[in-house]
Amino acid sequence: MHSPHDPYVRVRGAREHNLKDVRVDIPRDTLTVFTGVSGSGKSSLAFGTIYAEAQRRYFESVAPYARRLIHQVGAPAVGEITGLPPAVSLEQRRSAPGARSSVGTVTTLSNSLRMLFSRAGDYPPGAERLDSDSFSPNTAVGACPECHGLGRIHRTDEELLVPDPSLSIREGAIAAWPGAWQGKNLRDVLDALGYDVDRPWRELDPKDREWILFTDEQPVVTVHPVRDAGRIQRPYQGTYMSARRYVLHTFADTKSRSLRAKAERFLTSAPCPVCGGSRLRAEAMAVTFAGRTIAELAGLPLSDLAEVLSGAKADGAGAGGTAAGGEETARVLTADLLARIGTVTELGLGYLSLDRTAPTLSSGELQRLRLATQLRSGLFGVVYVLDEPSAGLHPADTEALLGVLGRLKEAGNSVFVVEHQMDVVRRADWLVDVGPLAGEHGGRVLHSGPPEGLAQVPESATRRFLFPEDGRDTAPVREPRTPSGWIRLTGVERHNVRGVDAAFPLGVFTAVTGVSGSGKSTLVGQVLAGVLADRQSGEEATGAGERFCASVTGLAAVDRLVQVDQKPIGRTPRSNLATYTGLFDAVRKLFARTETARERGYGAGRFSFNVSGGRCETCQGEGFVSVELLFLPSTYAPCPDCHGARYNPETLDVTLDGLTIAQVLDLTVESAASFFAGTPAAERALRTLLDVGLGYLRLGQPATELSGGEAQRIKLAAELQRTRRGHTLYLLDEPTTGLHPADVEVLMRQLHALVDNGSTVVVVEHDMAVVAGADHVIDLGPEGGDRGGRIVAAGTPAEVARDAGSRTAPYLAKALGG
Repeated sequence: MHSPHDPYVRVRGAREHNLKDVRVDIPRDTLTVFTGVSGSGKSSLAFGTIYAEAQRRYFESVAPYARRLIHQVGAPAVGEITGLPPAVSLEQRRSAPGARSSVGTVTTLSNSLRMLFSRAGDYPPGAERLDSDSFSPNTAVGACPECHGLGRIHRTDEELLVPDPSLSIREGAIAAWPGAWQGKNLRDVLDALGYDVDRPWRELDPKDREWILFTDEQPVVTVHPVRDAGRIQRPYQGTYMSARRYVLHTFADTKSRSLRAKAERFLTSAPCPVCGGSRLRAEAMAVTFAGRTIAELAGLPLSDLAEVLSGAKADGAGAGGTAAGGEETARVLTADLLARIGTVTELGLGYLSLDRTAPTLSSGELQRLRLATQLRSGLFGVVYVLDEPSAGLHPADTEALLGVLGRLKEAGNSVFVVEHQMDVVRRADWLVDVGPLAGEHGGRVLHSGPPEGLAQVPESATRRFLFPEDGRDTAPVREPRTPSGWIRLTGVERHNVRGVDAAFPLGVFTAVTGVSGSGKSTLVGQVLAGVLADRQSGEEATGAGERFCASVTGLAAVDRLVQVDQKPIGRTPRSNLATYTGLFDAVRKLFARTETARERGYGAGRFSFNVSGGRCETCQGEGFVSVELLFLPSTYAPCPDCHGARYNPETLDVTLDGLTIAQVLDLTVESAASFFAGTPAAERALRTLLDVGLGYLRLGQPATELSGGEAQRIKLAAELQRTRRGHTLYLLDEPTTGLHPADVEVLMRQLHALVDNGSTVVVVEHDMAVVAGADHVIDLGPEGGDRGGRIVAAGTPAEVARDAGSRTAPYLAKALGG
């Protein structure tokens, strides 16, 4: 029995995921870092066990009725945990925030700014004082009535909706309508309503054309579809939706990126003519502070906003008209805003503005914004569990992050961090190294103690990176390759990248670097990707140039663009590693060729858990069912019929070399590679997954369980197994995010192999070991936001490392051994 004053969090018998009955003691009130290769079990220990148990205990104290309203992660598989305080989790959430979520709402700084305008703003003579909600575009009292607080209006017209008026409706004149059955349904409904769907569009009565495209009516009629040969189609009730209504509805509500992009082609977007893009009603825009409206202040970078507020505080601005105590109110609210902005800028995010929408932020930026909010919360005696807070951080910003983590610890908290950045690991008070390898070859705690003790653990994959024997963090530097050509972009104008000329070499490996917010993702992910994507889709390069830059040359040398990002490979558990890579198709065909399947007449479709036939109908092929509990949140349990196998008993009668389809899906990539040896259709996909370091994942692992880094490597593996034709340009945005240095080496071998085979690779990257091994470096900066967006240095790694004006140079020089 441990003392109630025991200073350790003691974990006994942790078995979550691949953890092997782990027993570990971690001191409280420390900065503890969890390390290990991807899939080793470090997140299962930090988040899946320690944080999950802390959360479970908290929920035990909440009234059962209230528990229904809170998302719960479930009880972890662990014997016992003692000495565990309440915990706060700051994970890098993969889900996309809503379009109305912004830097201001995430940090709650918008609330303070609205309060400042409400209580201490300068109102026009005779104007009634407004409450703080009136300064929010997300409330009915504050939002501009024309654009509903969005700041832009989307409109369409006949030319956009019907690009070729010589076609009839049946021939597809209304290009904005969906394809396949839904489009046919709308045409059949129009026919049933009595409109001529076979005359050329331009010959129809203008009044009819107006109604067909723009009506808000949604009449319901009985449709008698034309019978296809051999198919009986019964009459049905069809609802009409005009082309404009369909496009606006799709644009606003669809979760599909491709459908949203298609709808956007039929819309023009312009600033709202009523509010001018401010998103607010005129009454709110008439109030100022320090001579500016709330929309103007929300549009400033936070570092500039702090300067304006500091000046206003010094000048005694914002006396609040005739309000009693206006000056004192302004002083108190301004001081609070400045203190909270200071924490955000300290974390290297001073380039962000309050109105910057959350979907445009990286997961690392979002996590640091939440971290800044926590630092101001004043909590103590809490365990903070953080997921790679250094992700997306330039080395120059890591020092500030360490300062913030140190302040959280000094306030009386325990800070548990899952991290791969060795500079952060070296500053830890305590190190928990999990491994030695991934999946079933990991799940053990190799070291729990001060970081220097890891030097005595030879089986640790982290050891050689934490204690490089030659005093350098990288392998010997390679000789840069010679470019085979160049893509040149002149006069780039996009976000904070203004008037920049950029040149990307072909046939080599290029790293684009710079501090957070310097314009890297804009230049590579939007401008370069945009001009190449337009060319690939058949548009003239000049069309893209008009959008992003003055001129583009060198595109003819590139036959294909592949953009590999960290977005999920699927949004539901039905999407998994095997389905995404196409491996599952090959596996299902192999099962369909077995003797039992042929005897029973089972085709490949029988072995899909997504369609009826072979799947378990009780759980619809999901493997689990939702259990509704009175006064408690619904929970998930293994399906009572298939027990999680997803298939019905008849399908599971069929085996391939002794394994059912469910057992094959449960194999790791590594095990499957042995099982399918000699089967070319499966071997190629499995080999590429092994090549990018994903041997520990299960074939049926749901997409929802994968990290952003894993999703990116799966996409890369899917691309690597394709037969390459022509010159391909690969664009990757921080491919090393979430990767242990040992995994980075594996990934870099694959990317350099692509270049050796004649392709071009461009990566946005902060890992100096990766940058040091590049052939060409483009460094943006010198700072973030408006103080960035310029190319500070470009050349070989050695040339950039010598550039005195580059923030990256000293860190790159160190990685090069300088």
